Amino acid sequence: MNKFYERMGPIGTIAVVIVAIVVLGAVFAPVIAPYDPTIGSVTQRYQGFSTTHLFGTDQAGRDIFSRLLWGARSSLIGPLIVVVITAVFGTTLALLSVWWGGYVDSFISRVLDLLFAFPNLLLAMLAIAVFGPSLTTAALALAVAYIPYTARVIRSTAMRERNLPYIRSPQLQGISGVTITARHLLPNVAPLVVTGATINFGFAMIELAALSFLGLGVQPPAADWGLMVSSGQQSLLQGYPAESMLSGLCIVLTVASLGYIGERLGGRAAAGRKA
Repeated sequence: MNKFYERMGPIGTIAVVIVAIVVLGAVFAPVIAPYDPTIGSVTQRYQGFSTTHLFGTDQAGRDIFSRLLWGARSSLIGPLIVVVITAVFGTTLALLSVWWGGYVDSFISRVLDLLFAFPNLLLAMLAIAVFGPSLTTAALALAVAYIPYTARVIRSTAMRERNLPYIRSPQLQGISGVTITARHLLPNVAPLVVTGATINFGFAMIELAALSFLGLGVQPPAADWGLMVSSGQQSLLQGYPAESMLSGLCIVLTVASLGYIGERLGGRAAAGRKA
């Protein structure tokens, strides 16, 4: 525990605790949430903070605390889809490009340049226009948009590692490129993949929340933090800011925590490479 605290520092430890609370809240939402997040009552509209409704109720009489817990699920699942697809395909393309070089490298680089030409949200909106609004469509589109960023970073690092003795030596011994990549090259770029995934998770959460805010991601009456910020706007103007402010605060704290954790992991990875 002391080593963990020394590595992450006080702010990093707080960030890890915040992320852990959010994850646990999402996982155990069916157990913790006192009410159904999609069912409300007209007679319970705009209730204040109380023991009955911890964070009050929204304009439809739905319990805000329950919606925050259930909203954490979609707010985490979407970015998780993005970072998993991005890490797998981005790393694979980068390693293929580095190992084979030549025409393979040129082709992959041109494909990545083409993807770079499309802004993330624009590509997501185009996909949603074709396939309809949903969390899955938005997450898959963002994953495609994030691949070139991950691939470029991994490629630049793998290119340096490719020419080092620990890679050249087994190659001269006749060991296959697949084996060398799996046993030696991939483990040395893995910390960078983890760091990038942590940071990308935060960016993906913001952009998916923005799409839900615009009505292009998670659809009502489902609970989602971005959707709650949007649906709470009318309540905010009427003097009931709890829904928008609490859901927005959840997004900010989670993204900031993930960003700081990614920064700390990146520093450790760089220190490890120098050592």
